Order: sequence, then C-alpha cells, then structure tokens
Amino acid sequence: MIKILFSTFIFATMLAAAFIKSQLRARNILLKRLKKVVMSQTAQKKLEGDELSKPFAERVIRPLLLKLSWVIVRITPIKNRVKLRRELQFAGNPWNLQPYEFQALQYGLIVLLFGSGWFLTLLAGKPAYLQLCTALLGGLLAVLLGKFYLISRINNRQATIQKELPDVLDLLTVSIDAGLGFDAALLRVVEKSAGELSKELRKTLQEIQMGKARREALKDLGERTGVDDLLTFVGSMIQADQLGVSISKVIRTQAEQVRLKRRQRIEEKAMKAPIKMLIPLVVFIFPSIFIILLGPAVLQMMKAFAGGM
Repeated sequence: MIKILFSTFIFATMLAAAFIKSQLRARNILLKRLKKVVMSQTAQKKLEGDELSKPFAERVIRPLLLKLSWVIVRITPIKNRVKLRRELQFAGNPWNLQPYEFQALQYGLIVLLFGSGWFLTLLAGKPAYLQLCTALLGGLLAVLLGKFYLISRINNRQATIQKELPDVLDLLTVSIDAGLGFDAALLRVVEKSAGELSKELRKTLQEIQMGKARREALKDLGERTGVDDLLTFVGSMIQADQLGVSISKVIRTQAEQVRLKRRQRIEEKAMKAPIKMLIPLVVFIFPSIFIILLGPAVLQMMKAFAGGM
C-alpha cells in the first residue's frame, strides 16, 4: 500500500512539474514573441525614419531607374555596356550611376521630351505631322543632351587632371627625395593636395593598402582616367618597378616631360588664337568699322546724287 501511495505521489509530482514547466515554456515563448514584435516595430520605425530622411532622388527616382534598368540590360549589347562603363569611369562616375542606370535615365529623358513635344503641339492645335516632328525633335534633343553631358564632363575632368599632374609629380618627387617611400609619399601628396587627381590617387592608395599589387593599382589608375600623360607616367612607374630603377629619377623625368608638354600645348593654343579670332573679326568687328568709316561718305554721296537729280 505504501509503495502504491509513494508511486502515486511521485507520478503526481512529475506531472505537476511537467505542467508547470510547460506553462513557463509557453510564457517564455510568448514573451520572446512579444519582444520580437516590439523590436521589429522599433526597427521598422527606425528604417522608416532612415528611409524618409533620404533625398527624393534616392527614395523615388533611383528605385525606378533600377526597375527600368533590368529591362535595358537585356536589350543592350555587351559591347555598348562596356563602352558606356568606360566613359562613365572617365567622367568620374557622376551620381555613382551604373551604366544601365545611366541608360535608364537617358531613355526616361527621351520619353519625357518626346511626350512633352507632342503634348505641347497638341494643346496648340497644330497638325498631326507637326506634332510628330516636334516629338521626334524632343527625343533627338534628349539623346544629344545625354551625349553632350557625358562628353563635356569627360573633357573637363581629363583637362583638370592633366593640369594638376605636374604639381602632383613635383610634390611626389620632393617627398621621395626627403626619404619617404612611394606609398608614404603618395599619402603625403593626397593629404596636401585636392582635386580630381588627388581623389584618384587616394583610391589607388586605398587599393594598395587593401593588398592589391602596386602595378595593378597604378594600371587601374591610368585606365580610370584615360589621360595620356598619366598613362605615360603609370607605364614608366611600372617599368621602373620591374627593372629596379630609382623611382625618384623616373618621377623627376616624368615631371619635366609633363611640364614641357604643357608648355607646348599652351604655345599651340596661342598660335591657334589668331585664326579663331578671325571669325568674330570678320562677322562682328569689320562691319562696324566699315559702317563708321564709310557711313558718312555714303550719306554725302546719296545727298549729292539726290541734289543733282
């Protein structure tokens, strides 16, 4: 009898413990779920706040470009994408746009100007052929605007880098002559200078610090800019690194050559100036001089002929 009571007591105790454990487990699960919900709501509010704090272009325009770009990627040849990527690198990657995003923006501008031209002529009550011509003219203008913007940005950036290169090379030579290594001298140049070339050198220095080989980093520097003088300097540095030539002498020689080329370009522009000035002289200045000099004589001749008649 005692054994039966003892077994019953043990069974009831185990059953009660299991029940209490299950209740506590259910409560813990509920608390964890509530905590996750609260945390998810807080994180969601934070994400919403971060999203609303972004500019309109990042919140609305860029997602639309991404959606449209997936269609453009499929219909654009690989050769054109590679060419556009290279042009965007030369332009400094404006607005951090990828090639397909830039194409999507350009196609959107074409559609916008095409529709605007057609809609304005429709409101003006013009004929159908004139509406079509105006719409086509708007689309053509959008294409030319995209090309002109990219080409002008590439030319301006390359001219800026070409102008900054001699001073950067001089500073690099002085730093190396002072006893600094190439990487330390490059860091000093980045700290002491500003501009497009300084940004590219900072990116090259970061690539070297991340473990990229110096030759590859310098080669990428030349490919990102497309400036002939910088490509020559990069080729000389790679060759000096391979042959073990003194870097200081190479940089000094390149600085002298770059300054000589800049002087030659200035002289070439100075020699072209008279030819360029000839057009405004003939079109604007000479007619004014002729009017001032010959005007009174023509008036007197007209009076003389009028009096004689």
